[in-house]
Amino acid sequence: MTNHNIEKATFAGGCFWCMVAPFEQLKGLIKIESGYTGGHVENPSYEEVCSEETGHYEAVQLTYNREELSYEELLELFWQQIDPTDNSGQFFDRGDSYRTAIFYHNEMQKEKALASKEALARSKRFQDPIATPILPASTFYSAEEYHQDFHKKNPRRYQFYRMGSGRDRFLQKYWPEKKEK
Repeated sequence: MTNHNIEKATFAGGCFWCMVAPFEQLKGLIKIESGYTGGHVENPSYEEVCSEETGHYEAVQLTYNREELSYEELLELFWQQIDPTDNSGQFFDRGDSYRTAIFYHNEMQKEKALASKEALARSKRFQDPIATPILPASTFYSAEEYHQDFHKKNPRRYQFYRMGSGRDRFLQKYWPEKKEK
């Protein structure tokens, strides 16, 4: 594996706790990190991001080997974790920090993200328009340690959160052919 095969992908899908587990089992994934991106404050804290005054999204940044894992595979899995029609947050998490977005790191990612968004819209899986924006990647700030791998550190709380938020019910309704994470 050479360094030129290593890429980053950044996705905002509402609560970052729920965006880690679906990706972590993928062959070719090197690292996944919860954090904040897209805002105007340097090194924001969780509390600052939750204040809705930093402009940041809760997001995950994946480092992957593109010889083993394609960007298209990441995009497909991303779409299956969110409500792409909601531009005000995700499930019971409301506000700008919980909006969805795809942050592209290069022109190839931008083109593939746009194509995947168009394909999802054409599929008519959702009645409402796809609202998830595709934006240029900006500085990614790692979230506090207690947010990293939250689902492993706090499995009961994580499961309760997922069920209570409505995320699992929504995903099962729109992606019944996929296994829940």
